[in-house]
Amino acid sequence: MLNIIMEASQNFCIHQIRVPHEINDKTAQMRTLIAYIDIETISSKKYRIYIAASLGFAQRVATALLEEDESDEETLVDMMLETTNLIVGSAKVLAQKTNEYAYNMFTPHFEKIGSFDLEHDEIKVLKIENDEMIIAIKEL
Repeated sequence: MLNIIMEASQNFCIHQIRVPHEINDKTAQMRTLIAYIDIETISSKKYRIYIAASLGFAQRVATALLEEDESDEETLVDMMLETTNLIVGSAKVLAQKTNEYAYNMFTPHFEKIGSFDLEHDEIKVLKIENDEMIIAIKEL
């Protein structure tokens, strides 16, 4: 499941914010904006997908989508919710190609601003220069 979410995340970096990125397995434990969305597969497995981004990464998204160079915190939170919806929605389209991973998704929620210290099963990190976006998944 994480591989499909990562493919959608990479597509987001390439096509939406249009900057090169790299993938790591460890986070720098910086201050992040954390959102999540729950999904349920057609086989009734439930997962929580966390998307967390450094303030700089969230600002990159706001600049790309809203053309704002200095967004307030409320706008950055909205950008995290939108990013979560876009990535997991895109992954849903990719997952429809295989019955094993097809799923329904629910509404994204904002969790908190802080270190990503939430329990998870798998994690990957997309880095753009000094900014990062964390993608983590937990089976519920």
